[in-house]
Amino acid sequence: MGRHTRRATVTRLLLAPALAAGVAVGLTSAPAQAAVWSSCEQWGNTTLNGYTLYNNIWGSGAGSQCVSADSGTKWQVRADHPNTGGIKSYPNSKKVIGKPVDSLSSLKSSYNVTVPSAGDYNSSYDIWDTDYDYEIMLWVNHHGNVGPLGTPQGTVTRGGHTWNVYKGSNGHNEVFSFLRTSDSSAGTVDILPILKWIKNTKGWMGNETIGDVQFGYEISGSAGGLDFRTNSLTVSGS
Repeated sequence: MGRHTRRATVTRLLLAPALAAGVAVGLTSAPAQAAVWSSCEQWGNTTLNGYTLYNNIWGSGAGSQCVSADSGTKWQVRADHPNTGGIKSYPNSKKVIGKPVDSLSSLKSSYNVTVPSAGDYNSSYDIWDTDYDYEIMLWVNHHGNVGPLGTPQGTVTRGGHTWNVYKGSNGHNEVFSFLRTSDSSAGTVDILPILKWIKNTKGWMGNETIGDVQFGYEISGSAGGLDFRTNSLTVSGS
């Protein structure tokens, strides 16, 4: 559905300083709540209790967006992006792992979110190797006019969930998308069996070193302003 013209991949991950054409930022105030950090800047970011938070407004035609955080694992976003198609932003919280798949004995995450009943978005993990050659997306819920990149690869049950799997490329890196077969607002994902299925069962990648494990919201449209809340998040790997 055209969503993965999404990647000026390394650019958005490395927080390129230049403003993307057509992006209007800083047009609203940060969400009104007690917070230790907030930002309405396009590339606003900070590190809190071992997690790095990004406002991350990266897509063309974006509107305004602000993130407000009590911690790296409890934060909210107010986004007002036009419903014009194409990913506008991926506000997220990131934990860096830094271990090859075969060296990991565990990689798990728990999430609890409150998402709107309107808009075009997904709530997803975005997992990268350190070279940014491979991207593994785990959609735990989605709403509206959004869809994964690539072609269907069937359904698999791994990591405590059942997923519809898609495989493709955005021109910068390979993308493996796992869409939960039913929406969830809270749960635990055992990520390592999913990575091993990609590596060992399918042979789609080698013994890559896993770098970023991000969790956030890919937002295509949220006209009028919508709230996305991460009530709690944990990422742990060893």
